[in-house]
Amino acid sequence: MGSNKKELPDTEKTTLLAELFKNFGDETRIRILYALYDDEICVNDLADILDMTQSAISHQLRVLKQSSLIKGRREGKLILYSLADEHVRSLLSVGMEHVCE
Repeated sequence: MGSNKKELPDTEKTTLLAELFKNFGDETRIRILYALYDDEICVNDLADILDMTQSAISHQLRVLKQSSLIKGRREGKLILYSLADEHVRSLLSVGMEHVCE
């Protein structure tokens, strides 16, 4: 056995990455992310699309926002949610490609 010690990311980064993937481990959150894939959507419309209560959607949106996977933009009294950035879209696309192979 050689000493092929590989340089690994530091523990803080691997912990953050594990937390990120935990958020992708929930079907409801994945469905919300896909609903937001190309659109900005308010809580009421997300609840209708996913056939869930506003309260349940709001809880999941909080989790996704804390993980920096989505962002909210105020328009009058509404908050419109969207994916945080192109990285989130890419993670969803690559994950779906993987499961469809």
